[in-house]
Amino acid sequence: MGKNQSAKTKKKRSPDNTLKVLFDISEAINTTRNLDELYAVIHKSLDEILNADNFYIALYDKASDSITFPYYADEKGEAPEEIIGLSKTASSTGMVIQNKKPMIFYNKDLIRLADQQKQKSRKTVGKIWLGVPLIIHDRVKGVIVVQSYTSASDYKKKDLELLDSVSRHIALAIERKKSDEKSAEQQHILEKILESLPVGIGLAQKRIFKWVNNEMVRMFGYQSKQDFENKSTRMLYPDIDHYDVNGKKIYYSLVNNGTADYEIDMVKQDKTLFPVHIKLNCGDVSDPAAWTIAILTDISRRRLAEKEKYEKERLQGVLEMAGAVCHEINQPLQAILGFSELLLMGSESADKVDTIETNNLTSIKTQATRLGKITKKLSNITRYRTVDYPGDTKIVDIWGTKSDKDTKQDKNKG
Repeated sequence: MGKNQSAKTKKKRSPDNTLKVLFDISEAINTTRNLDELYAVIHKSLDEILNADNFYIALYDKASDSITFPYYADEKGEAPEEIIGLSKTASSTGMVIQNKKPMIFYNKDLIRLADQQKQKSRKTVGKIWLGVPLIIHDRVKGVIVVQSYTSASDYKKKDLELLDSVSRHIALAIERKKSDEKSAEQQHILEKILESLPVGIGLAQKRIFKWVNNEMVRMFGYQSKQDFENKSTRMLYPDIDHYDVNGKKIYYSLVNNGTADYEIDMVKQDKTLFPVHIKLNCGDVSDPAAWTIAILTDISRRRLAEKEKYEKERLQGVLEMAGAVCHEINQPLQAILGFSELLLMGSESADKVDTIETNNLTSIKTQATRLGKITKKLSNITRYRTVDYPGDTKIVDIWGTKSDKDTKQDKNKG
């Protein structure tokens, strides 16, 4: 190694550069978007303190006894495939994992291992190989490796010690990033689930919206989630009084029960009111407003169905009462019809017929007969429909309504 190379190496190994590498790797946890970017930063940072032209990271899975190579920068080839059954495989990486300590392998050692693996080509066997385990809580998570294909003198024992000194920091960085990615993935899955639900969902901090799903946006007639973000929940209440009263009701329920469940009229963007069922939960009952999640359901259809059911039941009760009344009316009505018939028969046999009297008796009989049909129709109604009537109201259309007898006759005709 020449003087210039020696000076360069000496400069690389300075304590200041080592501290800078640790700092850069720590920063990369927050600045990189994923593990792949973090691996690249680790590689670049290590190259500041030692020769890392040929560098790779291997991750160990104890459960499956396997290693994978998520990052592999090597002048001789691409990353190997996953190695399964590592404990039964002769490999330098496997030996570092099994021994849980830094190790150096020279060309003769690497050839011997290659022979045990029955590798046909020795062109990819390096002159020197340095591997350091990545250990967290006494568990090996993987290995970082540098190697040279040109000369065994490219690395010294101090290089192995240097690599070992930063390995724990690298292991923590990788573990932290893996945890962050897993959390991000779980959050993405959770958000997908929340977006697929047919109810409005909102997350509020101190009664300020921090997140809502798309159904919440649609339900209240807004254009996008940005219309809610960092806005007061006051936007959903008709006025400030409703906001204050319900706020106190929610607070009391959350403090005492950990949840709040009630129905209220809320306001859409176009200022129209509609009924909503709200269920709220909080993260901390000692400070329920700190974080609150709300589930809102539009109950307009349910309210309409309840109203229609009530009206139908009320009208059915009226019709049943009408039927009873018709039964009571029918007896004196039959008497009127009978007497009018007798009077008409008497007038027809008289010598002088009083035309006016006869006409009156005929009218009485006609109206009594009509009234009888009405009472008969009312007493047999089981299904009905309503029609508009002057005065902005609706009445039962008894002539367009079928009784059970009419329905049976229609079926027989069919």
